[in-house]
Amino acid sequence: MLSVNEAISSLLDNSKRLVDTEEIGLLDAAGRTLANDIVAPIDVPPADNSAMDGYALRYVDWVDSATGIALSQRITAGSVPGALRPGTAARIFTGAELPAGADTVVMQEHCEGSGSEVRILKLPDRGANIRRRGQDISTGQKVLSAGQRLRPQDQGLAASLGIASIAVYRRLKVAVLSTGDELIEPGQAAQPGQIYNSNRYMMQARAAGQADVIVTSGGVSVGEEDHVKDVVESLGAIDLWRIAIKPGKPFAFGQVRGTPFIGLPGNPVSVLVTMLVVGRPYLFACQGISATAPKAVRHSALFSRKGSMREDYLRVRATGDGLELFPNLSSGVLFSTTWGDGLVCQRVDTDIREGDFVEYLPWSSFS
Repeated sequence: MLSVNEAISSLLDNSKRLVDTEEIGLLDAAGRTLANDIVAPIDVPPADNSAMDGYALRYVDWVDSATGIALSQRITAGSVPGALRPGTAARIFTGAELPAGADTVVMQEHCEGSGSEVRILKLPDRGANIRRRGQDISTGQKVLSAGQRLRPQDQGLAASLGIASIAVYRRLKVAVLSTGDELIEPGQAAQPGQIYNSNRYMMQARAAGQADVIVTSGGVSVGEEDHVKDVVESLGAIDLWRIAIKPGKPFAFGQVRGTPFIGLPGNPVSVLVTMLVVGRPYLFACQGISATAPKAVRHSALFSRKGSMREDYLRVRATGDGLELFPNLSSGVLFSTTWGDGLVCQRVDTDIREGDFVEYLPWSSFS
């Protein structure tokens, strides 16, 4: 059996991007994979602006807190200011463009103003409270990279650059088949308890351009009723079979008439774990996603458990004190996956003692 890391590496080595690109509106881009780098076409902010409500002035024009400075203009966000006349100040609001000549903004809490002048009670350092042009992003800066999945903050960043649409990779088309009944070939008389072998024909039809990847559950182990492996080999090839993972182990990878094939185990928790741990990185790579591995978190265990010859993925729940282990780790106990909020990766032949820090994979890390 291959180790989990060997299996993932093998799948990634055999992966290639299976999808082309499409242009979509920025509002529809959440969760999609960026196809091209995004380089800033402008500076953000596009001009020096005020970081708060207050008064803009030339630092050298301040005399003392008792001497008023004449107000020459009022600048709101979105307006275009004139140059600041020497010896005067401008009433300015957060986000408003700084007038030429001004080099300092004083917050309004440190000022006393009337309609025609303002007294600066406390002068800050020269250059205070100004957000400089390009402080956030400068023209020509790469801000988003091809291959990353877009989050709401990435959409906001692109919008701040005036970008309305972006190129993303098309979503992967995956044909999903479930198996498990005794199968006979069409043309034979079906006996009680038997059904016709539709898998061979569905796989072949799906492989003829309707799907990018075929995924099945069940039928890839060593039992006499596990037919999927034989069907796949008759239509293509199995390149990888059996992984040292628990729950799991029966996991197949190959191709059906040139279409990549992933064969998952039959038990529900085994399906979930092998798909998340092994299948997910491959599917991500096939649709252009660059970061394929989930991010583990170090967390303390509230349980002890001996290691085994397989890499074990334990269903756990995070509490205020640490990670609690579900008492029944059978691969058929699906309730454990809703009771818990993630998995702990217990490496091969590695014991876990209560209080140890372990590799915790919240369900959210697989999203």
